[in-house]
Amino acid sequence: MPISSIVGFGTYHYKYASGREADWFLTGFAPRKQDLTLYIMAGVGRYKTLLAKLGKYKTGRSCLYIKRLADVNVTVLQQLVSASVRRMKQS
Repeated sequence: MPISSIVGFGTYHYKYASGREADWFLTGFAPRKQDLTLYIMAGVGRYKTLLAKLGKYKTGRSCLYIKRLADVNVTVLQQLVSASVRRMKQS
């Protein structure tokens, strides 16, 4: 997946157990052919309460997939992204 297709916001530094280190964004967005993809770097699974109020979506480990904004509660989406960014800044 080409990184140029993702709009990232903020930055954080991470280190794998193997010693590999890198910088990545706190949250990101990519308009894909099938879905709008939001990168919830703190992990989507930790936000079950917000997800229950979100609307129609699919998830990956750190990805939230929506077909169109009309399918979700935008206020809840903002809360989800904000909560993830706050958590990543604490790490």
